[in-house]
Amino acid sequence: MTKLFEHQSKELFRAEGIPVCLGEVVVNACQARQAAERLGCPVVVKAQALVTGRADKGAIKFADTPAEAELAAETMFGLTFNGVRVEKVLVEERKEVVKEYFASIIVNDASRAPMLVFSSMGGSGIEELAKGHPGKMISYPIDVRVGLQEFTARNLLIRLGVPSRELPGLADLLVRLYRTARKYEARSAEINPVALSRDGRFYALDGRITVDDNAVFRHPEIGIEVAREFDHPPTKLERIAYLVEAGDYRGTFYFMQLEMDTSGGGYIGFHGAGGGGSMMAMDALQRGGFKIPNFVDTSGNPPASKIYRAAKIILSQANLEGYFYSGSGVASQEQYHTARGLVKAFREVNLSIPAVIRVGGNGEELAIDILTRYTRDLPAPVEAYGRDTSVDYCVERLRTLVEEQKKKAGRAGEIRVV
Repeated sequence: MTKLFEHQSKELFRAEGIPVCLGEVVVNACQARQAAERLGCPVVVKAQALVTGRADKGAIKFADTPAEAELAAETMFGLTFNGVRVEKVLVEERKEVVKEYFASIIVNDASRAPMLVFSSMGGSGIEELAKGHPGKMISYPIDVRVGLQEFTARNLLIRLGVPSRELPGLADLLVRLYRTARKYEARSAEINPVALSRDGRFYALDGRITVDDNAVFRHPEIGIEVAREFDHPPTKLERIAYLVEAGDYRGTFYFMQLEMDTSGGGYIGFHGAGGGGSMMAMDALQRGGFKIPNFVDTSGNPPASKIYRAAKIILSQANLEGYFYSGSGVASQEQYHTARGLVKAFREVNLSIPAVIRVGGNGEELAIDILTRYTRDLPAPVEAYGRDTSVDYCVERLRTLVEEQKKKAGRAGEIRVV
């Protein structure tokens, strides 16, 4: 699922007639001041980050003057969430809020239908509110053949005790929210809070839309660059990896950067095959004291070319101390394709860090022979094992090889030319 930033979600809301506050997206503090001057009213300054609870993190601030808006934005551009610095800030008019509600449309896999979730109590911590005040929340499965009708929305609101004077505006907003979710094939579309302002109108003060990855290609108007569920804007390597996958659907290649700064030492380039086996291998690496800067899954019998590209992307990360490949105990894919792709990548970069490869599956004996035979002359050792060798043993072998490589590098550094 691909998460949209607040400002992106609000553009879609606005296009479907859901009231949102006037505002501008800026990329520096000076622009924030200018935006506040153009709005000519007290503003809210919001860091655009894919995290919840932004107010508690200093990522949402109120400003009465353009100077205050500039100062608030300046502090936000120095914030980092999940290893990624804030690059954009939304400056928008501040509304005098009388009451807050919560509304969302979410695809419920159990019900096999989009679900309207509405609470007469809005604000942050909606999960806790639902536990403490279950009578204030309602969930309603929507029949996609008829959609969400306004009279249905009104009846649901009446059941929650919403005042009659608020029913027309709030029911209309819910209907438009459903239409927005359906139009853009969203897995979820949330407005929190739905705010009743002093002027008597309802506004989407904050909102998030998550689009189904498989539907992204049908909606170029949204401008989604990488159809992946990240908690950060896609990095350069993630963009490159996505283009590899988008251009070759043979097998699966999924790449995600978990750490942007690998300067601390102990980082191992990770390469998995199969979700469950990859998780098992990552756990083993962490038990062994290693750090993992990336997640990679190449499964579904990908060709050697895709394995090669995955390995090159992994190895392009800085400060790696080793390379570890391990997937399922017995993967239903031809492992000699894996071996060929890895060998090509290792030889092209003239591998200088140790690698331990655990290939379990079809043709693993041939894969082990290819990896052993064609990496003997590389600067760093490459060891290959099959299904009968445990992941923990492979991690311990990698630890030994990394330590030996460090000692070897240290001895080389001690050589002096007289």
